Amino acid sequence: MGGSSNTSSNSTTNGLTWKQYGDTTTSNPYFTSHTNNAGTTTMFAPNSAQQQINDYFNNNIGSLMNEWRNPSLDTATNQAKMNTFKRNLSEQSENSLNNDILNPLAQRNMLRSSAANDMYGALTKQNAKSIADYQDNLLANSQNETANMINSLYNMYAQGYNMASGNQAQSLQSSSGNGVSLNFGNRESESTAK
Repeated sequence: MGGSSNTSSNSTTNGLTWKQYGDTTTSNPYFTSHTNNAGTTTMFAPNSAQQQINDYFNNNIGSLMNEWRNPSLDTATNQAKMNTFKRNLSEQSENSLNNDILNPLAQRNMLRSSAANDMYGALTKQNAKSIADYQDNLLANSQNETANMINSLYNMYAQGYNMASGNQAQSLQSSSGNGVSLNFGNRESESTAK
């Protein structure tokens, strides 16, 4: 009843194993990645929101940084704010002076023309001071608003980088799964059974 079995196996590989990636294209609404043995190439999807963010950021970051370092009242945004402020101030203060002070006094014959001129002069001085104060605040706030815009644009720009990296990783993983391993070189195998 006794018996014994002895099996031995020797295997030697003198060669190279090489992973060949499958030709794979991975897309999302913002990027298309193509992977093959030469590597992975990622491009923006044409006219995608991310491409527009990237282009805007790259084309305007220099002027935005300059605007942040050297705030000015001459920017289109600040000029529009200034014009709106002046128009509203003028309308409101003139209406208030006429309706709340001058007209009631004139209806009671309690107003002389020199007094009205003095009131208009005082209003002009007060408006000039209000405009100067608004300009100072606008200039101070302009730098903060520009910094906030740069920060928002950069966050959207960096998010695009993260999306592109994720798309590349997915393309590489898919390509690896679609690929094959190739072995080159000599193989010797010896198997004996006793």
